[in-house]
Amino acid sequence: MTIHVVTEGDTLTSIAQQYNITQEQLMLENELPNPERLVVGQSIGIRRPDITHTIVAGDTLQSIARQYDVSVNQIRQNNPQRATGVSLIPGEVLVITYEGDEKIDTIELNGYAYPFIDRVVLRKTLPFLTYLSIFTYGFTPQGELVPVDDSELIALAQEFGVAPIMMLAPMNEEGTFDTGIAHDMFVNPEGQAALIEAIVATMNEKGYRGLDIDFEFILPEDTEAFIDFIRAVNARLDQEGLMTLVALAPKTSGTMTGLLYEAHDYPRIGAIADRVLLMTYEWGYTFGPPMATSPLNNMRRVLQYGVSVIDPNKILMGIPNYAYDWPLPFVQGVTKAESISNQEAIWRASNYGVAVNFDETAASPFFNYTDANGVEHVVWFDDVRSMDAKLRLMPELGLRGGGVWQIMNFFPGLWMVVGSSYIVAKV
Repeated sequence: MTIHVVTEGDTLTSIAQQYNITQEQLMLENELPNPERLVVGQSIGIRRPDITHTIVAGDTLQSIARQYDVSVNQIRQNNPQRATGVSLIPGEVLVITYEGDEKIDTIELNGYAYPFIDRVVLRKTLPFLTYLSIFTYGFTPQGELVPVDDSELIALAQEFGVAPIMMLAPMNEEGTFDTGIAHDMFVNPEGQAALIEAIVATMNEKGYRGLDIDFEFILPEDTEAFIDFIRAVNARLDQEGLMTLVALAPKTSGTMTGLLYEAHDYPRIGAIADRVLLMTYEWGYTFGPPMATSPLNNMRRVLQYGVSVIDPNKILMGIPNYAYDWPLPFVQGVTKAESISNQEAIWRASNYGVAVNFDETAASPFFNYTDANGVEHVVWFDDVRSMDAKLRLMPELGLRGGGVWQIMNFFPGLWMVVGSSYIVAKV
């Protein structure tokens, strides 16, 4: 894949001519929100089809895959619109392979989704995933699970050969992490034992393949209890042949203090769990000062510490799929950023007629604009260029793969990078 960065005077027509592809192909693959008004600094993925197939009556994805000796999943990756369940249309052209695609690594990818995810978005994304983590089961100190409506997502994951992962988090009725819920379970041995058995029963009943433990803001004094809980869960799931995944805060050393970090003991938890997700995002966040959500330099520092104390083959790198728009000036404790999709970010740059800049250190694009009320804004987001740079950390550091928070919006820039450069493992 080639990445084209729009310069002054570029149009969809000129770019298509430059790379000898059609405008329709450019729009389709990038899902361009602004084809008539490209933005200087906007990055566009360029993939030239090599082998194509024109659909005829009676074709199915399975028959086409057999004809070209490829997998149905490859066809779905190369033609995301075909994963949506819409009937094949005679005369439509499918891309079987692309020129110059060189796979640099085989990775596992986990995607996080809420049960209300748009089903078209989910179907387009599933071909790129190994796991689907469904957010989230809660629990009471007495060991009762607080369920979610997960049956349809589990069925769709299985249809696409993706392993469904049950998520567990100490969440209150407002949907926020609650330190007290976790603590009360830790100090209730009977409740903890009941919870573990309820987890196993639910996983076996519903077809879950693993458990994602996402316990954030654990009291430092509960560190031992938290690790003991992970150990007990892992031992029980091992008996069932099920995987244990633990989400960990982004630490750069073992001496970091603070409620978010102290209970997340990288070496000890990494030794127990089958996988760990290092949450290498949220440097830029809703109530924080404007900056990249996942600056490349900060991601590298977290991952370098991670691989120094955890087997790299257990590590999934956090991958963000969202952007933030901050009104300016920023005032700590007052300013609140708006969370938007990466596609929406590009649309806003186009709508306000501003250029996109690129921070080389953070490997992240950003731009400023002034809204109709005269308020200045800054937007930090990700695109195909930033995703290419950040995902290369996985093979560089020998990581198992990555975990995308979250997949509620389809991000063509991310999936073009994955499809062109990586083989996504299935389990």
